[in-house]
Amino acid sequence: MAVGYLRAPSLDRRGAISERVRRTVALLRRRGYALTPARLAEICLGGPVAEAEVRWAIAADSDLALAEGLVIQRVALPQAGAIRGRADGHAEASAEYVDMAVNFVRRLVTLAPFITGVSIAGSLASGGFRSSDDVDLNLIVEDGHRHLAYVVVNFLGLLHALRHRAKPVDDLTRRPIAPRLMTVNLVLERSQCRPLERQDEDMAFELFVAEPVFGLDALNEIVGENPGLLEHFPQLADRPAPLLIDCPRRLSSRFYPALLEAPARYLGEAAWRYMQWTRRHRPDALARVAYVRKTMRPYTLFDNS
Repeated sequence: MAVGYLRAPSLDRRGAISERVRRTVALLRRRGYALTPARLAEICLGGPVAEAEVRWAIAADSDLALAEGLVIQRVALPQAGAIRGRADGHAEASAEYVDMAVNFVRRLVTLAPFITGVSIAGSLASGGFRSSDDVDLNLIVEDGHRHLAYVVVNFLGLLHALRHRAKPVDDLTRRPIAPRLMTVNLVLERSQCRPLERQDEDMAFELFVAEPVFGLDALNEIVGENPGLLEHFPQLADRPAPLLIDCPRRLSSRFYPALLEAPARYLGEAAWRYMQWTRRHRPDALARVAYVRKTMRPYTLFDNS
């Protein structure tokens, strides 16, 4: 009977890969999930590596472990079952919500011509989606339209959610009228991308794992204008886009004069603060919102008021 062994990388490569795997696992843990060795090899910080090299890094690093089929930090072993549960839940729930999100984006970009790029982000893109989660969207918009984009997404999202009031919810997605379903995760004006103020590994990963749905040219422009992102995840240069839709016939931009941005800011902030007020007795939900906003700075809305 043949016996297989992991062939060790060279000493220099072994150290470099171990560090990259360790940092990738830490990055994933900050977002609350983990991956199989095969998937981790594909999305590894610094570029893809062989699955065997990931397994070698796990075996050689006392801080890493393989549990429930996932690569995790050893200190996270007590959470391995829950993380595995999220991954399994994603497989069961994601397809329906991906289709729902693509259809929503098609309507959104039809009605909002100032939106130049949309990607699915958050747990639906990263592989930890549950049916009680909302769908996060990353947007690229023309200058002077950030708050207007936020208001339009949330208004259309509310109308959409009214048709899905039976959707499961948790402390983050529970709302008085209808569940929180389609929401803005990150909104960038085009000038903010030239260049991005942040080109760290977390921002690079955010853009890398997001699934492009509309405006691939605008999304690729970010990568072209910010080569520092590729130092963290060179996979960004050759990112597939299986969910990409064609550009629909769009509403005229004359319906959105520049003077609407100021009232949209006040309306959007009032709505956001109201949602925070409804969570005042749910500290875990408030803590999660605070963490997500921290990871998105300096691009979060309503931070300066």
